[in-house]
Amino acid sequence: MIVKIIKDKVDRESHILESGRTVLIERKGGMLEITAHYGGAYGMGEKFDFLNQKGQTVVNQVVEKFCNQGSFSYCVTPFFMTDTGFGIYVETREETVFSFQEKIRCEIPENAAVYVFTGSMQEILSDYIDLFGRPKLPPAYAFGIWISANRWNSERDVEEQLACLKKYRFPASVLVLEAWSDEATFYIWNGAQYEAKPGMAAYEDFDFTNSKFWHDPKGMIDKLHDEGIRLVLWQIPVWKKQGEEEEASAQLALDRAYAVQNGLCVMKQDGTPYEIPVGNWFAGSVIPDFTKEETRKFWFQKRQYLLEMGVDGFKTDGGEFIYQEDLLFGDGTTGREGKNQYCQDYLDAYTAFIREDGVLFSRAGYAGAHRTPIHWAGDHQSTNEEFQSILTAGLSAAMSGMAFWSFDIGGFAGALPDPDLYMRATQMACFSPIMQWHSEPEGGQFRELMPGISGNNERSPWNLADVYGQLEWMDELRYWHELRMEILPYLYETAREAVEHNKPMMRPLIYSFQEDADCLQVEDEYMLGRKLLVAPLMEQGQKTREVYFPEGKWYGFFTGQKYEGGNRQQSHPEEKFPVYIREGSAVLREYTDKVRIYVYGEQGSDTVYYDQQEFQIVWDSQKTEMKAEKGGMRKEIEWINVF
Repeated sequence: MIVKIIKDKVDRESHILESGRTVLIERKGGMLEITAHYGGAYGMGEKFDFLNQKGQTVVNQVVEKFCNQGSFSYCVTPFFMTDTGFGIYVETREETVFSFQEKIRCEIPENAAVYVFTGSMQEILSDYIDLFGRPKLPPAYAFGIWISANRWNSERDVEEQLACLKKYRFPASVLVLEAWSDEATFYIWNGAQYEAKPGMAAYEDFDFTNSKFWHDPKGMIDKLHDEGIRLVLWQIPVWKKQGEEEEASAQLALDRAYAVQNGLCVMKQDGTPYEIPVGNWFAGSVIPDFTKEETRKFWFQKRQYLLEMGVDGFKTDGGEFIYQEDLLFGDGTTGREGKNQYCQDYLDAYTAFIREDGVLFSRAGYAGAHRTPIHWAGDHQSTNEEFQSILTAGLSAAMSGMAFWSFDIGGFAGALPDPDLYMRATQMACFSPIMQWHSEPEGGQFRELMPGISGNNERSPWNLADVYGQLEWMDELRYWHELRMEILPYLYETAREAVEHNKPMMRPLIYSFQEDADCLQVEDEYMLGRKLLVAPLMEQGQKTREVYFPEGKWYGFFTGQKYEGGNRQQSHPEEKFPVYIREGSAVLREYTDKVRIYVYGEQGSDTVYYDQQEFQIVWDSQKTEMKAEKGGMRKEIEWINVF
């Protein structure tokens, strides 16, 4: 249930929860005070410091922070829910401060409406998601394996990666190119020759004859598609200010001048264009005002040709570019509101632009970010401490409504991850919504703070194996990549359920088992969908760990060993990674020539989704039956009963 409280209507209100407890909400101007019993407060966006924010003070402000985010976040929302039946969303774009102590105190704008939710956490999160609209379901290929490295800046690099995938027998579904453009317009392939002009861009405008970077980008995309790999290109929302040491771009000068003259960029209240202040990323650049239809039209007519030539999506980086309050956007909002809202306007614009089967991969966001999937956790060092914070961020993002989330395997920045960290991160990524590896530029983005290695520092399995002299190590890494592709049917099945039922793919135990008080203390395990329990290995050198099993019966994903729930147990050494299947589940795994359907428990009934249709599976210890509306599966079926 949702109740909307508006300042002019109510100053004090009580809500009786299903538990019989009372929540007292008092509002005096810009202060909201809540008196209630609660053990945990969850949400607030993608938070890297704590999953349960009780005892903390949270500032909801979008901040771009390179590594070691701590209490900062790229993606925030003024929403939380508790384990005792209530939640709050403050409808504002401005900064808010929430203090989760014995009483909950929220510093909010005086004119902001407040939504009060009651019910279970699953009900509250669903109602919050519906305030903005449900997310777009990413295409099935998005749940495969994403590969990326900032150093790839030429067709030769792409061909090299295709060769490595074949040589080392690794699967991949999506290839991301960050350094593909001219680093000026960010929509023209680097090295292309052309005549600067206003209006639309077309592929035929560009001559690649003398380019040392890309000689046939459309042919390259066709080749990637033939190999079953989709292409995503990096984007940044700026009309850049070019430095004196850079080669001048006549097209950028033309675009920027048109944007300024026609008010397509974010403007100051005095009518002059806003420029990103000195000391920040892309200082001196003007930025598009995506609240204006004319801006969106001008911006995307330059990029439409990329979709027409086969580009499958965009990595929408940045967006945390509002550093002043004296601004005025096309929809009447100010810089005070734009500090949070700008990144979301940016993502909303790209979400509307891409094809139905296209993807976004975004870092920043605000309230309603779940509508613009997919998100990744941003920039992190290759350290175990950062790895631990990433798990917290993923679970916090889930409790804020974001169903589709990812992180850079083994970290993005600084010295390369050691083999142990990279392996544990690969294992967790295999059982995360999106699996991808990526790395920063050669030598490190901030070399004086956290230098990388000299030369090739990409986080590909083959590069790490070469650096550490452990080529045999790739056999195990290949296993996890192949396993990821085997469980794609389950991942897509879970993604569909996430959209249809307003549930994240990655679910903290307290979300899935709210009645189990012990789950309140478990912050390093999660359910991947409704069937798989995942307990990542978060400590250096860890091979086994203590696992809390909620009520019921559970089966080891790799051994089939049976575990009784309602207690803590040490994971079995023979389990390759602590993943467990809930009794009564059917899980489909796809191979080249067949599918295997694993059913867990002596008897049960469950559904699986494969080949664009649902199958009802019913089994007991003697037989297994499968029903479908449109016929059978297109591959041979092998049944495996685990009990």
